[in-house]
Amino acid sequence: MNDNTQSIARPGRQTHANGVRIIAPARLHLGFLDLSGSLGRRFGSLGLTLDQPTLSLKMVPADELTATGPDASRARAAVERVATHFEFDPRVAITVERALPPHAGLGSGTQLALAAGSALAMLRGRPLDARTLTAALDRGARSGIGMGAFAEGGVLLDGGKAAGRDTPPPILARHPFPADWRLLLAFDDKSQGLSGSEEVTAMNALPPFEDTLAGHLCRLTLMVALPALVEQDCAAFGAAIGEIQARLGDHYARAQGGRYTSKDVAAAMEFAAAEGASGVGQSSWGPTGFAILGAPDAAEQLAARLRQRFAHRPNLSFEVARGRNAGARTEWLGTD
Repeated sequence: MNDNTQSIARPGRQTHANGVRIIAPARLHLGFLDLSGSLGRRFGSLGLTLDQPTLSLKMVPADELTATGPDASRARAAVERVATHFEFDPRVAITVERALPPHAGLGSGTQLALAAGSALAMLRGRPLDARTLTAALDRGARSGIGMGAFAEGGVLLDGGKAAGRDTPPPILARHPFPADWRLLLAFDDKSQGLSGSEEVTAMNALPPFEDTLAGHLCRLTLMVALPALVEQDCAAFGAAIGEIQARLGDHYARAQGGRYTSKDVAAAMEFAAAEGASGVGQSSWGPTGFAILGAPDAAEQLAARLRQRFAHRPNLSFEVARGRNAGARTEWLGTD
């Protein structure tokens, strides 16, 4: 990391910068823990930050507000919202150099909004923390994982939304993802997960979430998944995540047509599980699927077998990623 690069988590003030670039990570949402809210808090999320794919957004001062690149309109909308909320001058040129796949379960909307809002705040000499930005941008309606991934990365647990409060869920725990573990990612470029009004409709139409199920998921998280993560026991961690995913997949089946949004991803994840991968599942509403592997070689070998097995399905692609134990990155674009 050079002298002009810094973490979003502790932004500095650089008043003579010619511009700023924000590189933000994708995240996996591993599941909600309590959709009933019978104890006064609803949702509660477990998730983790990926080292790839990433989003890259550049912003420079300009005579008027412009935006170019993939998802440019959403980046512009985020800048307009932050500028209005904090009374910032909105005149900047935004270039979305690289976007995350939209509606794929990777948190593209939150990461883009936070990157655009953070870049504007930094250019105006008033850097803002991720939680403040998340609230101003009206993100984090159900989950704080995207906010936590942008701020500090790692494996994250949030405490859900309190009844009657409109603030983002608090991050309760954050642990590093082990350096030797890998994540096998399965992408389907012909499928998209639910989002926006469709997601709200689907959530409202789900069957009742029993307290016994919420209790079981919370026990799996607190008494199996997190201890296994700290002790770097990949098999136990994966088994817990796999069971959480299976229980939630059954709960969402009516809304998404089964445990997975994409039938092709479902077939790939079934193959991965049969090959011995642990912790198979779907991030958020998908269609991105994942499997957790305890060693780099095992992940690469599984990816190769999947590519061969599903070569007849060109809509599917498979990548191996690491966990990212830091948040979004800032690069100042030169100084006067």
